[in-house]
Amino acid sequence: MTKLRSFNDIDIVLKDFIPPMRSFRSVYTLDTMRALMLALGNPQNSYKTIHVAGTSGKTSTSYYIAALLGQTGKKIGLSVSPHVDNVNERVQIDLVPLDEHEYCQQFSTFLQIINKLRIKPTYFELLIAFAFWQFAQEKVDYAVIEVGLGGLLDGTNVIERSDKVCVIADIGLDHVAVLGNSLAGIAAQKAGITGAENPVFCFSQSKEIDRSIKEIVLARGGELHMQQYSGGSQNSSVLPLFQQRNFSLAYLAFQYICVRDNLTALTVDQEVSAIRTYIPGRIEVTQVHGKTLVLDAAHNAQKMEALVTSLVQKYPGKKFAVLFALMKSNDAKVHDVLSLLQPITRHLIITDFVARQDLRKHSSSPDYLALEAKSLGIPHVQIIFDTDAAYQTLIKLPEDHMLITGSFYLLHDIHAKIIAR
Repeated sequence: MTKLRSFNDIDIVLKDFIPPMRSFRSVYTLDTMRALMLALGNPQNSYKTIHVAGTSGKTSTSYYIAALLGQTGKKIGLSVSPHVDNVNERVQIDLVPLDEHEYCQQFSTFLQIINKLRIKPTYFELLIAFAFWQFAQEKVDYAVIEVGLGGLLDGTNVIERSDKVCVIADIGLDHVAVLGNSLAGIAAQKAGITGAENPVFCFSQSKEIDRSIKEIVLARGGELHMQQYSGGSQNSSVLPLFQQRNFSLAYLAFQYICVRDNLTALTVDQEVSAIRTYIPGRIEVTQVHGKTLVLDAAHNAQKMEALVTSLVQKYPGKKFAVLFALMKSNDAKVHDVLSLLQPITRHLIITDFVARQDLRKHSSSPDYLALEAKSLGIPHVQIIFDTDAAYQTLIKLPEDHMLITGSFYLLHDIHAKIIAR
């Protein structure tokens, strides 16, 4: 096999692991992942793990848990998905993605092992297996693992330690074609990461969601720690509102681990350092030509509501020029997301993308999005199909506040170019 030397080489190899939709397994099970883990010596069980599920906030919560644990001096692995810029975001050590040379070197070695097996993983299965394997090679003390989709049947759900800590971020209606269209059913899928004796941390939400989580956690022999959210701490008040909630959830789990594992309590400065953790694509603010640009992958109504609420608080009275794309979705989701975006939007540029992570995904029709946006009363709406051209148009608009939002895959197309400019 040719030695992999760049992220571009990695992306080319990974294309072979993205299954065409028509040939994807009609009934997904964990059989392939379990066989793969067994063949690799079950590396996912060789270190303590924090497993994070949820509809909204699970990536940020994962980053905050990794940051808090890292402040204790422990070596921390972190795996999140999808990646915003490069695939190495899925394998981080102490919040630093493996650099390109090391990632390519390690992934080449890993792929040689995989190619000798009679097991054909998907894109996501391959990458989460690599993360599990690499964390074992690195001898991490803890690994924070974000669920890809759902929980019960997610490829990450092969960790079999009784001391695994489970964290469930906020639940909402998303990926209904896979997870079902009821909050109770989706909550049950998320709570399916629970194993026997696992402590589970979450905030109380609706009665429907709370009841479902309780039933599943108890049925699976877990230990539920469900609390009412009472607002962020004084230190976390610098964060947007929804990130204060995510940090508070992360801190709940962290406090439990500190007591259980006899870790050193954090100083105020250490906690503040964790609060300031950089999380790409989550209400990320930068300056472009003297203007304020916010990037946030708010791809469902729950995320968009949280984003808009935080922007109204941070920039009261401001109207934004917005660059927007959304993954192909049902009419209700499109309507809900755009109706939430409407009050802060003066100018909307709609673009498209073709995602090349995990499964082949396509954006919603820009023409359809534009019709919906106009029907909701957004003043200026235009379609620009090329994402680079759309971005260049955005930054030339007269508004001094700009927003790029709606899909991780839109951010993936242009994020690195903006941040590295």
